[in-house]
Amino acid sequence: MTKVYLKGPILTQSGYGHHARTVYRALKSKGDLFDVYVQPISWGSTSWQWKDDEERREIDAILAKTVEYINSGGKFDVSVQVTIPNEWENLAPVNIGVTAGIETDKVAANWIEKGNMMDKILTISQHSMDSYKDTVYNAKDNQTGEEFEYRLKTPIDFVSYPVNEFEPAPAELNFETNFNFLTVAQMGPRKNLTATINNFVESFRDNEDVGLIIKTNMSKNSLIDRVNCMTLLQQQIHSLGKRKCKIYLLHGSMTDEEMSALYNHEKVKVVVSTSHGEGFGLPLFEAAYYGVPVVATDWSGHLDFLYKEVKQKNGKTKKKHMFGKVKYKLERIPKEAVWDGVLIEESRWAYPDHTSLKKNLTEVYKDYGRFKKRSKELQKWVRQEFSQEKIYNEYVEHLGPYLSRVDEEIEDLFNELTIE
Repeated sequence: MTKVYLKGPILTQSGYGHHARTVYRALKSKGDLFDVYVQPISWGSTSWQWKDDEERREIDAILAKTVEYINSGGKFDVSVQVTIPNEWENLAPVNIGVTAGIETDKVAANWIEKGNMMDKILTISQHSMDSYKDTVYNAKDNQTGEEFEYRLKTPIDFVSYPVNEFEPAPAELNFETNFNFLTVAQMGPRKNLTATINNFVESFRDNEDVGLIIKTNMSKNSLIDRVNCMTLLQQQIHSLGKRKCKIYLLHGSMTDEEMSALYNHEKVKVVVSTSHGEGFGLPLFEAAYYGVPVVATDWSGHLDFLYKEVKQKNGKTKKKHMFGKVKYKLERIPKEAVWDGVLIEESRWAYPDHTSLKKNLTEVYKDYGRFKKRSKELQKWVRQEFSQEKIYNEYVEHLGPYLSRVDEEIEDLFNELTIE
């Protein structure tokens, strides 16, 4: 079997943690072909997982196996590194870089350098892939003085997340208001929570039966983090003046089952996002496969699953938007969002149009039946197109030509798999 060295923040409560676990599950789904080893890494200041379940115990056992194998001088055939490209390394004869990509329209130059060290790159959305492969820098050869285009040369594809539904768990979620918008977003410049709150209040200031539920944190799920979130939210909300609409804060770790209960709550009617950009947009994806209407900026990674492909009478396919799409402008990211080596100053992301946002918020409230019908149609399509079996097979097939260098057994598998 091919010995695969999976490096990533697999035990963290983060987007990259979810990504690493998805790749892990895809590899384990073909356990007769892959001998998986794991190296967990941290992800920023996010918390580590605490849940004790069968998968966690399995990963812990693999961690022990990995340490023993490395200490005995063992070598790996393939590395699969799930993290930002800055951290990619040559760890095996074949190296696969897996990244959520970028929320802007351009990647940093060091991403090009690191990407060209890899044998293959897999990212998470059409947007992320296009931003990576379409980024071009003007460079000069220090020896000859010749100018040339510096761009990605490594083959790159994208594979989405799979649907991962859970039974709702009993949860004490008591909302006074009967019609509630939900936003699931970490506090920070990119998620643009300020715009969500301001436009919600402006749209429903005098409506005492409408609420906005904010599921958020800054980095961890600690009491101090909660106090800091509460303080910032209170300051912003107070500055907006008197209102009858309600605003709720949900903070702290919630299990997948508890999040399912939130999405399926009878008083949670819409999921809204004013994000400047998403590599994929996992909370919006969860809303889509749980059948909750979505209002979001019409740009970046989440368009892969919020636009449904429909066949026309002439036999051609057309993408149809299945959400409340908010107009936007592409402009430079603010200075406070610049992240050295990741989010570069000259890159752009989307700034949602506030008039368009408020129009969508009021329309979904007044004509909820139409939006709900559309969301149920989207739910059915997403469950089919993003099933676990299909996504896991896509991962294996994209990795196959590179893994087959060290294990000829995989060739037979690839003759059986197809990507539609």
